[in-house]
Amino acid sequence: MIRFPNCKINLGLQVLQKRGDGYHNISTLFYPLPLTDALEIVPASDQLGLQIYNYGLPVHGAPADNLCMKAWHLLKKDFPDLPAVQIHLLKNIPMGAGLGGGSADGAGMLQLLNNKYRLGITDAQLLHYALLLGSDCPFFILNKPCFALGRGEILTPAKLDLSGYRVLLIHPGIHVNTGWAFARLDESERAAADTVKEAIAEPISEWKKLLKNDFEQPVFAAHPEIEKIKENVYAMGAEYASMTGSGSTVFGLFKPGILPATGLPSNRQVMQL
Repeated sequence: MIRFPNCKINLGLQVLQKRGDGYHNISTLFYPLPLTDALEIVPASDQLGLQIYNYGLPVHGAPADNLCMKAWHLLKKDFPDLPAVQIHLLKNIPMGAGLGGGSADGAGMLQLLNNKYRLGITDAQLLHYALLLGSDCPFFILNKPCFALGRGEILTPAKLDLSGYRVLLIHPGIHVNTGWAFARLDESERAAADTVKEAIAEPISEWKKLLKNDFEQPVFAAHPEIEKIKENVYAMGAEYASMTGSGSTVFGLFKPGILPATGLPSNRQVMQL
């Protein structure tokens, strides 16, 4: 059985107050895009047991830390008869890029196991399991435009359709650790009020002035080449451009006919969707 977990971008990302549990409250809009990994599970032999095989782009870290592996162990606790599987993961979504690829894979694994082995887990229960995997994972269970609050798990569907736009993604080959990015935020400058929903309600032509990603300041300071990519995307004619998540991917929204076919940087991973 196979699924194709897709990525997301953040339209606006406000980091609000730090919570008592050490996390920050955030406000953002998650928007799904059709850049996908491929995730397949097949029954494992008794000799090998649970295994993961990675293909495509590099997957960093120990196999035991992969969210697909963690998803299997999470369900195994509540479903002791869940058999071991071989996991085949083809990575097209770069890691540490702000596109949520790892979270998408973890959520996709929960769905695959639920469907293949007929576990009978409801959507509400899947959302609970997904949150145990990571703050972004519940979004990929719903997988439609959503405003997100809290750690990113308080989701409200958003009436936003960008199908009339072309999306340009540029990944500069820089891995940004989310914990590192949070640690470099200036807590004294945290916004007291959530403005993302108000900004999204305005015409896209106004987003450049209103819709901000708080992680851009520390990430651009450490990696000025990412800021330069954003400037270049606007120079290409984007109506809106931003870094997504805690970086490092930059995206641009282009009206039909404006997105250039040439002149894109050859030393970057560039995707037109």
